Amino acid sequence: MTPPSPIPLPPYPTRILGIDPGLRITGFGILDKTGQQLSYVASGCIKTPDGELPERLKVILNSLSEVIAQHRPDQAAVEKVFVNVNPQSTLLLGQARGAAICAAVLANLPVAEYTALQVKQAVVGSGHAKKEQVQEMVKRLLKLSGTPGTDAADALACAICHAHGGLGLGALATKGFRVRHGRLV
Repeated sequence: MTPPSPIPLPPYPTRILGIDPGLRITGFGILDKTGQQLSYVASGCIKTPDGELPERLKVILNSLSEVIAQHRPDQAAVEKVFVNVNPQSTLLLGQARGAAICAAVLANLPVAEYTALQVKQAVVGSGHAKKEQVQEMVKRLLKLSGTPGTDAADALACAICHAHGGLGLGALATKGFRVRHGRLV
């Protein structure tokens, strides 16, 4: 008599936190990935008050820490900073990004980083998509009843990009690779 074959367990969801860092507004988006299915969990924006830089960074760090404690993601994906025309703006954005990454690292989350080009390519199919196109595709991919705001949509798009391996549906994972001229190197 042969023992019954074990019943396969359903795949457990992986919860992904996407972060679109900004000094004034940091977007966050959380989704669950079960197999190839994505489902929306939460999204929103962290708005920092006008004032001194250290206090604004503290708001980002503390607020993202609260989001992480409440939703318990397994992984985080953060959009990389692009070099701006204004070096001071780029530096400030980098510091906001650092505070966001610290919140994830303090929670022992693995952090993946994606360029805006990679995120747009994964979600819209074009690395030069407009914000409205990203919002619409996030709405469609996650079957949302309404269109998320731009910062929350960018964060959800970052999470979607991570869920799909960084470059699109079913693409190869990009860890250890760089993207140059739209190609992995």
